[in-house]
Amino acid sequence: MSAQTPSDKPASQTKKFGKGERVIPHHSQRAKKFYPAEDESKPKKVRKSINPARPRPSLVPGTVLILLAGRFRGKRVILLKHLPQGILLVTGPFKVNGVPLRRVNARYVIATSVKVDLKGIDNKTVEKVGEEGYFTREKKQDKAGEDAFFKQGEKPEKKKVASARVSDQKAVDKSLLDNIKKEPMLLDYLRSSFSLRKGDRPHEMKW
Repeated sequence: MSAQTPSDKPASQTKKFGKGERVIPHHSQRAKKFYPAEDESKPKKVRKSINPARPRPSLVPGTVLILLAGRFRGKRVILLKHLPQGILLVTGPFKVNGVPLRRVNARYVIATSVKVDLKGIDNKTVEKVGEEGYFTREKKQDKAGEDAFFKQGEKPEKKKVASARVSDQKAVDKSLLDNIKKEPMLLDYLRSSFSLRKGDRPHEMKW
């Protein structure tokens, strides 16, 4: 069937009511009296455009950062690389303060004026760690059954770290440790934790 032209469409009627006129639409153009019981889901229009994250000028690779949230809050870490969506790749190093290679939100760090030389760092390993899927958890093959139920109250087994992550950690930290040891007091500075006490004024501190 061919599409209807404007002339083929059902025309509305004009009727006189008293002194005025009223346009009565054709029955096919009138609003429906009955509606579906369930609302039809329509895709939501997203008008916002995703803009690339702009890192702060103070967040330069090699800068010592103070973590403000998470498991390692208060620890001082070294910034290695910027990742998409405002995420930072940092390391302790692990031998110094126990902070492994991990991702951190840029909003929850304080950038200090201390810089560490990244000369000699294994860039291939840093690129590998910064790829998507590196930090995803491995799916457990063994499901909890009756044995897990009867073992309640016992000490849980320690999580085993993948050997690949251990080797990547050592490869990144090796050259960093050599550069840190060249600077006096820097090793002790990274080992110490940051905290605020009564009477401290953070807005007047020099980071």
